[in-house]
Amino acid sequence: MKISREVIRFIILRTLGNFLLLASLYGISRTLGPAVLLESKYRLNQMRNVRYQIAWKGVVAEDETEVLSEEPTPTPEIINNTLFGQISGGDKVEFLEPVSSKFGIIIPKIGANAPIAPNIDAGKPDIYLDALKKGVAHAAGTVFPGVTGNIFLFAHSTDNFWNVGRYNAIFYLLKELEKGDEVDLFLNGKRHIYRVTNKLIVDPTEIEYLTRQTNYEQLTLQTCWPPGTTFKRLIILAVPEKDFRE
Repeated sequence: MKISREVIRFIILRTLGNFLLLASLYGISRTLGPAVLLESKYRLNQMRNVRYQIAWKGVVAEDETEVLSEEPTPTPEIINNTLFGQISGGDKVEFLEPVSSKFGIIIPKIGANAPIAPNIDAGKPDIYLDALKKGVAHAAGTVFPGVTGNIFLFAHSTDNFWNVGRYNAIFYLLKELEKGDEVDLFLNGKRHIYRVTNKLIVDPTEIEYLTRQTNYEQLTLQTCWPPGTTFKRLIILAVPEKDFRE
């Protein structure tokens, strides 16, 4: 049976079309996969009525031996039961321990828990992009927790949208933070608690959030916005809990 040229052409075009479609779907999943997974987990936990709370056992002395802190054992907050929560095994508090007490961050509301790479040059992509594959970066030239000045942390940054899947998406859910939400930093075994004061979307050229000098302690968190692009920057500002005012 002889196959006509039209049939052969149709088969080739269809095969090529299917290949391009699958390649596109693969590319999208690689690009936005981490962000989609985080978003889905966050929404599901909200529906299941699951909350996060920090479990902090103690501090680490200079000789790296554990020293019990004076902080009391955390008491789970009271959570009202919901029908879906009972069915799905929710209606509970899950405790988070810092993955790095040497320098790390936990944001209970969104379940973020990551190490922080210190003194990363925010102006050199070849340096900071490598750090962002592992966690959050602390901008060189900014202060550390417990010191007067601006602490600048950034994550989920990328040079091109197709590279977003290569970098840690830990700050993707910063968009969910509101005034008063808690952000915890851990440095050399000591816990520092901050409260969100503002959330902004700015242009990439507005670098004053990185370079500004303050006469008070301020925490600045930055990520790219919208996710998977470099069009804008999402900025979260916070102050130590003791300085927070409603």
